[in-house]
Amino acid sequence: MEVKNKRMDIVNIAAYRFVPLPDPALLREPLKTLCKALGLKGTILLAPEGVNFFLAGSAPAIDDFVCRLEGDERFAPLFKDIPIKRSVSAEQPFRRMLVRIKKEIITMREPALAPSLGRAPAVSARTLARWLDQGEDDSGKPILLLDTRNAFEVDLGTFDHSVRLDIARFSDFPGAFRNALATGAINPGGQHIVTFCTGGIRCEKAALFLAKEGAADVSQLDGGILKYFEEVGSSHWHGECFVFDDRVALNAELLPTNTVQCYACRAVVTPAEQADRRYQRGVSCPHCAKAEAVSLEAT
Repeated sequence: MEVKNKRMDIVNIAAYRFVPLPDPALLREPLKTLCKALGLKGTILLAPEGVNFFLAGSAPAIDDFVCRLEGDERFAPLFKDIPIKRSVSAEQPFRRMLVRIKKEIITMREPALAPSLGRAPAVSARTLARWLDQGEDDSGKPILLLDTRNAFEVDLGTFDHSVRLDIARFSDFPGAFRNALATGAINPGGQHIVTFCTGGIRCEKAALFLAKEGAADVSQLDGGILKYFEEVGSSHWHGECFVFDDRVALNAELLPTNTVQCYACRAVVTPAEQADRRYQRGVSCPHCAKAEAVSLEAT
């Protein structure tokens, strides 16, 4: 997505909160009605463990939305003072407005975890940057940065020297971590593990899971990569950050990049790959062309 010389009139917000929500269905229609009245688009996920949302609209509409959430007695217990990450774009990155009821706001399938009953220890973006500058935490322990995102997201960008598990989806994280421990691919002994993800929700659950598995010293990056970009920028980071909307990827200035997603196979396609003759916007890309060639060879 080319951003040069375009007005950044759309405000994008993302937030989550783990909090007991006995009957999430009660909030579905009121939230959907509010968002539609304000012309917002995006997704709100509601589950017994809390709320997770990604929304975009004009600046006045977003401000009105946040104000109404905090002033409405139906919403205030869930949304008041919820940490919100903001970024801007030239175009609306969502195509419709959805409010969905889910079993989990981020699927891990570890029923013993109860993130709504207490947060994992968190490290701020600025503190993590300082630790990475000095090569250790404040107690002198080396840092093990653990990327909790899907493999294709990590391919696009991550922190320097971070550890990846090459998972296809977040629900694979528990098994992949246990396997990495069993094979010695990860040896957390004597290290401070810091989990991270895009906006904080996956790394919070991951940190709680690691603590349950016996990790002695584990924290989450508070607010995730997007908060790190907002407060620190690109220090200790290389590449872009994938986001799950039509912007596809953001740089450390929280602006959309020229990376796109293939309509055919949904693979992330970098500017360099878009120069490949096999890339046809809206039709195919080098990833699905290669997969098709392999399939033909197999037959």
